[in-house]
Amino acid sequence: MDTSDTTSNPQLPQLNRPAPAFNAPTTHGPKKLSDYKGKWLVLFSHPADFTPVCTTEFIAFARAHDKFQALNCELLGLSIDSHFAHIAWIRNIKEKFDVDIPFPVIADLSMDVAKAYGMIQPGASDTSAVRATFLIDPEGVLRAMVYYPMTNGRSIDEFLRILEALQTSDKNGVATPENWQPGEKVIVPPPATTDAAAARADEGYDYTDWYFSKKAL
Repeated sequence: MDTSDTTSNPQLPQLNRPAPAFNAPTTHGPKKLSDYKGKWLVLFSHPADFTPVCTTEFIAFARAHDKFQALNCELLGLSIDSHFAHIAWIRNIKEKFDVDIPFPVIADLSMDVAKAYGMIQPGASDTSAVRATFLIDPEGVLRAMVYYPMTNGRSIDEFLRILEALQTSDKNGVATPENWQPGEKVIVPPPATTDAAAARADEGYDYTDWYFSKKAL
């Protein structure tokens, strides 16, 4: 069976590699990936404007906008709609839900950005971007990505959580356990030699075994 068809098997971006560059029209004017250098970026796609699940997500992102900015992170939406449709939808959200959308939204009618980020997945839709979310670090490196089905909305709190977890890991050289929340203990990297493993129990960590120790920051 030939699996080389890139239409049915789109190339996905890769973690810890440079995120695909883009230069695209948005509701705040043209935006390039390089515009965000020095900041974290959450780039997220939605299937279409004026759809109910997407509306709930945009409202949640808008309400969390200040929290993302406090973490040196910007938000950037995308769908395969015109910027006129985006503007009309943003105005509708303000009118119907009294929520301002403070971040730009890419108008990706060419699908160039959506294709570069693997957002077009024929198993879900040939003409709409799936619910994809990408966390890009201040050096333009892709650090996390999550794809959701068309029918189910994302948890914006989870993207705040993973952003804080990534920043904590980068700053302190540690890992974080399942559902880690800021202020909780972090995981110390396991020792890499037998001598270091033997010494781990006496190093003052919250010790369970040589490969599993935690500490407070």
